[in-house]
Amino acid sequence: MTIDTTNMCSHLQRKLFAPDGVYYPIWQAMQAADEITAVVRSRQLHIYRNGKKILILAGKAQPKIIRQDPITDLLR
Repeated sequence: MTIDTTNMCSHLQRKLFAPDGVYYPIWQAMQAADEITAVVRSRQLHIYRNGKKILILAGKAQPKIIRQDPITDLLR
C-alpha cells in the first residue's frame, strides 16, 4: 500500500512510519491486509476496510474510532 503523504501532517507521518511510532503497528497491519485502503484528507489519515470507514488518525489529536475493527484494537 502506498499513501500520498504530500498533505499529511508531519506529526502523523512520524507516528505512522517511524518504527518507534505510536501508530506503526497500524501501518504494519495495513500492509498485510488487502481489504484496507487509506486516504489523506485535511492532513489526517482516513482508514477504510471493505469501503467502510473504521478509523481516523491525526497527528496531534486523539485517534477517532468510527467502528470496531481488529486494527482499532492496536491502539490500546
